[in-house]
Amino acid sequence: MTDRPVPAAAAALPPRDKPWLFRTYSGHSSARASNALYRTNLARGQTGLSVAFDLPTQTGYDADHVLATGEVGKVGVPIGHLGDMMTLFDGIPLEKMNTSMTINAPAPWLLALYIATAERQGAQRAALQGTVQNDLIKEYLSRGTYIFPPQPSVRLINDVIAFTVREVPKWNPTNVCSYHLQEAGATPEQELAYALATAITVLDAVRAGGQVPADEFPKVVGRISFFVNAGIRFVTELCKMRAFTELWDEICRERYGVEEEQYRRFRYGVQVNSLGLTEQQPENNVYRILLEMLAVVLSKKARARAVQLPAWNEALGLPRPWDQQWSLRLQQIVAYETDLLEYGDLFDGSPVVEAKVEALKAAARAELAHIEALGGAIAAVESGYMKRRLVESNTTRLEGIEGGEQTVVGVNRFTDGAPSPLTAGDGAILSVDPSVEREQIAALKAWRDARDGAAVEQALAGLRRAAAEGINIMEPTIACAHAGVTTGEWAGTLRDVFGEYRAPTGVSPNARPQAARGRLEDVRARVNAVSESLGRRVKILVGKPGLDGHSNGAEQIAVRARDAGMEVVYEGIRLTPAQIVNAALEESVHLIGLSILSGSHVPLVTDILQRLRALDLEHVPVIVGGIIPPEDERLLIEAGVSRVYTPKDYDITAIMADLVEIVAKAEGVAVAA
Repeated sequence: MTDRPVPAAAAALPPRDKPWLFRTYSGHSSARASNALYRTNLARGQTGLSVAFDLPTQTGYDADHVLATGEVGKVGVPIGHLGDMMTLFDGIPLEKMNTSMTINAPAPWLLALYIATAERQGAQRAALQGTVQNDLIKEYLSRGTYIFPPQPSVRLINDVIAFTVREVPKWNPTNVCSYHLQEAGATPEQELAYALATAITVLDAVRAGGQVPADEFPKVVGRISFFVNAGIRFVTELCKMRAFTELWDEICRERYGVEEEQYRRFRYGVQVNSLGLTEQQPENNVYRILLEMLAVVLSKKARARAVQLPAWNEALGLPRPWDQQWSLRLQQIVAYETDLLEYGDLFDGSPVVEAKVEALKAAARAELAHIEALGGAIAAVESGYMKRRLVESNTTRLEGIEGGEQTVVGVNRFTDGAPSPLTAGDGAILSVDPSVEREQIAALKAWRDARDGAAVEQALAGLRRAAAEGINIMEPTIACAHAGVTTGEWAGTLRDVFGEYRAPTGVSPNARPQAARGRLEDVRARVNAVSESLGRRVKILVGKPGLDGHSNGAEQIAVRARDAGMEVVYEGIRLTPAQIVNAALEESVHLIGLSILSGSHVPLVTDILQRLRALDLEHVPVIVGGIIPPEDERLLIEAGVSRVYTPKDYDITAIMADLVEIVAKAEGVAVAA
């Protein structure tokens, strides 16, 4: 028997490209539990870490702050001080790791804790590799975990960049994030324009700030990275990434005069779209995730440097380790079993792709020019322009789904199917035990009691002085980390210096309702009838208790309720239960609608119901929307909630009809069918 000859074509294949970094966005409950999860994922072939922090950490509060109630450990790992960070990375040598940290307003603090942890491990700063998101501008538009006003926030971004250029040269100090823009409804053109406008704002600030010498500026440009979203419109998303690459090269050359190709490269990581994951027939999400991933890896010239995938069941609740393993295996199959990495770019010369890329670039340039005319990204944020555009785009998207113009399989077409065995029984999603919060608070108190109080005060005084005098805050922040300062103390000190900020909501109380058509016209007639019987306009309060900044759903409910003829009270994100109940009392509302996507719905809603009863307002119906498992839905209904809505309830006009019925029943008013 002789060996078969190797075909010439096979022998001529070039060496395979290296695959992108494999990541899963993870962290929950506690630093210890998250450390165990990271070790497991790394052992299964994950090649980089992507740390999810809980909402108190993301918004600069300690676990015992009133706004942290119910939020500790729910959507990420709680990090209150250096001890937590050391536990999180125990046994993981940071000088050999590539770590992405999704953190924005407290980015200097978490980076300082990471550096301090590495120093305690004996690592050199210059050896550290990774990314800190540190994109405050998109927080005002979509995610909502901002703390400080825009100008101080840009200054903090600048401080991190200038520090890392000198001290941590392999680190990506800003990860301009368009991911949440798409989650908030951005079109591809808006995602391109708003992300690039953010990058321009940051680089302009660095160039004008004087902390980075002119000859070092190209290196700063070369360290800017992006974090993007890839949706289900596969061809459009692929072309969007090629447009990103070409527009960024154009901006680097023409605006900043960067000639070195290595510094003009568009470097990005990606998490594919979570917005399109469905609660109905959730097993279909596996196909969606695969197709969305292909959009960012097929085109070699616009291939992601790191990919993290959501789990198939994220519309149901927090994924289990097995669910994250399944997402990791998908990446490994594409990278190692297929021949994708053996070829050059598959789309060069395609007239279809080239035409779509040019169209996207032209639309993005036009929007960028409009933002520049407004005074840049900060002015466009402060005026509410970009937020309003996102709310409008999301409204258009949802209306397309409701009307059937945009197909979502299992939701508005092909809805009949067998129940998924993957979601049956207990343990289909991961739940965070309420004891996690108590344990974190107890550990925080023990940390405070054991540290050197004088050293803490001295470190905080140095931080306050640096913030007030315009000194780069990174070294004073690292000193705070080593001294034992807590997350809330660090952020609280800067709150005292910079102040706090409430961004425009994108829902104008003075805007005229849109013309009602079809079913919405019927709902408006019912609203008018009930209002006439009540002697005043039906009035609802839309509230977001706790720290969840995902305001997209709340905004759409507020806009549609206004268009249905209701009076709407909506004051944005990050409200305490006491503030919401007080607003309901002062505004004399007929219904309270609560939006919570962080998993803290049971404690927060229970608190609000108790406060309503204490003020004899239990007759005011309460509805709740969010990612709420069936068992929690039962608990909320038993506690007194009138209705619970989850991602499967995509028909907002039908929800409006429900609200009219609920108000009419609560007020004893008859409504004609």
